[in-house]
Amino acid sequence: MWNRSFLLLHGVENRRPAGHWQYDLAQRLRERGERVFYPQLPDPDRPALADWTEAIEAELGMMRGERVVVCHSLACAAWFHVAAGRGGAPAADRVLLVSPPGPAAYSWDVIAGFSPASLDLTGLKLAAATPRLVCSDNDPYCPEGAAEVYGRPLGCEVDLLAGAGHVTVADGYGPWPSALDWCLDPLTRLTVNSPD
Repeated sequence: MWNRSFLLLHGVENRRPAGHWQYDLAQRLRERGERVFYPQLPDPDRPALADWTEAIEAELGMMRGERVVVCHSLACAAWFHVAAGRGGAPAADRVLLVSPPGPAAYSWDVIAGFSPASLDLTGLKLAAATPRLVCSDNDPYCPEGAAEVYGRPLGCEVDLLAGAGHVTVADGYGPWPSALDWCLDPLTRLTVNSPD
């Protein structure tokens, strides 16, 4: 019997490299006996929204117990569309949104189809519990500030990380202990990684 299961969703151009915090998170959760889904989403270099939302729904269909979803970057936008397509029925019990792209990022034709501009963010039910948004004060893919663009309209609890960029390996986010802590205890606040 599964008490809970985790779904980790990556961003554009991400092929789940071993150094990435999501890869590390999947390994650490599995070491604890947790059920983890960490799919390679279709065509990560030229993603199509319909393909990603279909793949995400298929993964959700296999989850059991408490459903916990951890999205990074473009996966956050895909999650907004999954939520919008469910007409108010939450697709997960808990959701963590990390570094969603800002409005200007969708001028890049590769991800333009994922833009949430047509969605009423204030009406989206992202999860049964209050969603948590983790964003940086210097994310080059969201210069508008994710806390304002998404946190406020979506009613998220927000953890603002100083100097964390887009929260990638290049920004110092291989292992990210506080992400694991949040997965195991939703009251945990996510914090910036300290240098090794």
